Amino acid sequence: MSGPLPGFFAPWVIFAAILGLHLLLPARRVVGYVRHELTDEPLRYRLNGLLVFGVSVGLWFGVGLSGVMPWDWLWEHRWSGAAGALTLGLLLSAAVVLTAPGGGGGLLRDLYLGRRFNPRLFGGRVDAKMFLYLAGGTLLELNLLSFASHHGLTFPADPSPGVVLYVALFTWFLADYFLFERVHLYTYDLFAERVGFKLVWGCLFWYPYFYAVGLWSVADLPNPHAPAWLAVLATVIFFAGWTLARGSNLQKFHFKRDPERAFLGLVPRTLSDGERRVLCSGFWGLSRHVNYLGEILMATGLALALGRPLALGPWLYPLYYAALLVPRERDDDRRCAAKYGPLWERYRERVPWRIVPRVY
Repeated sequence: MSGPLPGFFAPWVIFAAILGLHLLLPARRVVGYVRHELTDEPLRYRLNGLLVFGVSVGLWFGVGLSGVMPWDWLWEHRWSGAAGALTLGLLLSAAVVLTAPGGGGGLLRDLYLGRRFNPRLFGGRVDAKMFLYLAGGTLLELNLLSFASHHGLTFPADPSPGVVLYVALFTWFLADYFLFERVHLYTYDLFAERVGFKLVWGCLFWYPYFYAVGLWSVADLPNPHAPAWLAVLATVIFFAGWTLARGSNLQKFHFKRDPERAFLGLVPRTLSDGERRVLCSGFWGLSRHVNYLGEILMATGLALALGRPLALGPWLYPLYYAALLVPRERDDDRRCAAKYGPLWERYRERVPWRIVPRVY
């Protein structure tokens, strides 16, 4: 299949297939942290992200082995595919916002941030937020596999081990997200953000295409023959970040479900105003958003894994994370200050560091 048209519509077809898998495959049914805006009842979710992710990757391998499509088809159509995902993201962003009542913040602001907090489809079987992350993350994995295949096909005699390491670490990152899918029902994205351009376009275009920018920028380049210590350093930094991000999110998840429960042997210590409690021990005693530090470290490890520490392309991903998470921390700090009042002031005094302990 040649020409730009098949590539343009490829993300549309892939997202439709992911939606079909999400609807048809078995799923856990769990109660989340977010409550319905009108009834105040906890929302229920169908979670099968890891299964959908695994089946999608399996289908990609099956298509490649069958010879129906080249292994690097998504690479060869990456520009038209990105254009198709961008267009779909814009259309759906407009549709989900303009069909909702006005938010009172102005049209442009509503288009960017959204109006609806928790839109649900197919009688509640599909939560829009969770599906958007599932769709974006799965297409990102397929892009990574296709981009790496292109590198291997281009340099079959001397492929870069850094490309293999990069894809392995990123696959861990994505599979880990879907494995702990329930934990993310308790994170900022799910309970604080609305569905608009930022989330729809971000998940359907930015997530599957920009997040692969490191491999996108080096897949056409030969093996840099980077020293082995750089790969070791990249892996250590990545898993140090993963420990902070996954550990902090799990600790908060367990605390919200059972405030008395110890996590990894850490008995929770809290600050209280008699009605509410704020966790201030373990990971959350290091900084107020130590999970953001973990995300940035993982992105840094991925940039180094490709073995080209002086190339700009791989560093665009961690730089983007820093640009995203620093303002988000400020926004979340304001939201928590409004919610908890003097209790949050006490937490700020107890844990003065915003993201990086003893630095920032």
